[in-house]
Amino acid sequence: MATCLLRRERPKVGVGVFVLSVDHPNCVLVGRRKGPNGDGKYGLPGGHLEFGESWEECGLRELEEETGLRLTGVRFSTVVNAIVPEENYHYITLIVQGYVDKQHMAEPSNLEPDKCEGWQWIDWDRFLPYEDLFEPLRLAREQGYSPFLQQKPAT
Repeated sequence: MATCLLRRERPKVGVGVFVLSVDHPNCVLVGRRKGPNGDGKYGLPGGHLEFGESWEECGLRELEEETGLRLTGVRFSTVVNAIVPEENYHYITLIVQGYVDKQHMAEPSNLEPDKCEGWQWIDWDRFLPYEDLFEPLRLAREQGYSPFLQQKPAT
């Protein structure tokens, strides 16, 4: 019997961002992923937590690198333990959230087209099916989390 030998290592730490906008009420920004993990699935902007960064700093950095957007009122949102054994993927994903800083830029650009097909606003109450979601976003949805229950836009 053949066994599949996957590289096993400690979980990594990622940060995802629930991007909210007063111009897109009840929507979050998602992008369709390209690459070895979650290819073709919709996920949040985000990436790896770097040494010495806070969760909020990481979320802001990754968001600007991927979309050009900046946020106001950034705060912790939720956390998920995302495991996809067949992709050798195990991340503790901290999710932060905030509202688009319209004084900088109101709509996203796709600044990493090799990693994402493009960004779109999706209504939280008419969301994509679970099977179309990248694992951290799927888990947050499955757990019943909503980024709209506590935070209001900065005025």
